[in-house]
Amino acid sequence: MMIEPRTLKGFRDYLPAAMIPREWLIEKARQVYRSYGFSPIDTPALEYREILEGKGSDETDRQMYRFEDHGGRKVGMRFDLTVPLARFAAQHIGQIGTPFKRYHIATVWRGENTQRGRYREFMQCDFDTIGTRSAVADIETALVIVDLFRTLGFEDFTIRINNRMVLTGLLEKLDLIEKSTVVLRALDKLPKIGRDKVAQEMITTAGASQQQASDVISLAELKGSNDEVLLQLEQLLIGNETGQAGIARLRQVLEAVAATGVPRQFLQLDVSIARGLDYYTGVIFETFLGSLPSIGSVCSGGRYDNLAELFTRQELPGIGASLGLDRLLAAMEELGMIEATNTPADVMVVFFDKDRLYDYLQIAQRLRTAGLAVEVYPEPKKLGQQLKYADRRGFRTVIIAGSNELETGTCQIKDLKTSKSVEVELGGNIADTVETIKKILNS
Repeated sequence: MMIEPRTLKGFRDYLPAAMIPREWLIEKARQVYRSYGFSPIDTPALEYREILEGKGSDETDRQMYRFEDHGGRKVGMRFDLTVPLARFAAQHIGQIGTPFKRYHIATVWRGENTQRGRYREFMQCDFDTIGTRSAVADIETALVIVDLFRTLGFEDFTIRINNRMVLTGLLEKLDLIEKSTVVLRALDKLPKIGRDKVAQEMITTAGASQQQASDVISLAELKGSNDEVLLQLEQLLIGNETGQAGIARLRQVLEAVAATGVPRQFLQLDVSIARGLDYYTGVIFETFLGSLPSIGSVCSGGRYDNLAELFTRQELPGIGASLGLDRLLAAMEELGMIEATNTPADVMVVFFDKDRLYDYLQIAQRLRTAGLAVEVYPEPKKLGQQLKYADRRGFRTVIIAGSNELETGTCQIKDLKTSKSVEVELGGNIADTVETIKKILNS
């Protein structure tokens, strides 16, 4: 019986054309994270269910893939990389010490409804600092996000920043602090469902009055420059220590990032940002692309000072952010920032003369030694067939050399985009050949 080859809803295979830009983006993220001193770690895909449950939100609990393993243990597949980090830090803190800076690039799973740029299996690219409440860690998180997106080629993006302490201060003032979780979950939906529906949800789920719901939303809708919004917040939260502390930290982060030379337009104070996960306690971030805001936040995170306390008596405050790899790749593809290719190689060597195989292999090896990625076509087929293969695979250049060229130590470098060819020398130093290929690739 023939089995139909298919994948589950929300899961997908990655063909080379999709995988090559994914690996490129991951490598860029690694470079940025390492430049700030973040070290790599890894954790299991499966955790004990009690590690994961109740740490994110009711929604993430519903979306978690959970089951009993062969030993009858209740386990779940990680829905993010932050909760496993809290368990990891609590378990290994004696070895790693604090502050501990890590990055983790790995797959997570959520059984949510699929949509553009969102899947049930997806990869996160996290970086976090554990073991310090210092504003330096908050500032550095913002700087990493800026550097990450500029390294990826973006100049039109905005990091929206808020502080959960500001929202908590308002809820204290309105006597809603006992209902903070459900109120903030509702507030996080403001851009998606609008003021009226958010207010109704606060009234229904949190028991807020119409006036209380209106006051929360009015705070979230404050507009103006960063300095103007900070002044408005200071007036609204006079006498509230929690709120004032949150405002002071926001001011410090914004001023410090600007002092490093980062253009001010990259960071925007947005009091409506609440973040849907329950573990956030301080500064929070969401990053949007100016040319494609509809795709949603492509890098989010914040401070979570109490999460690890569930696993240890030792204080392990943390802050970090996660790059939404799949969503960002979907955006880059839509914006034409990704050039389709099915090969990571720079050039293909045409196998033209079956008696000169060793010459072709030698050419390829010399070019690899000079820093190029090279593929040799494996069979001496007709030139047209090999060029068709090279075009389908996405090669920009091919090297063509028949018996006569090999005898004279020359070859033709063909640009498949323009169909133009250039003759170059292969004997001795092949620097000119490499330079010609690089010029074509960069044109």
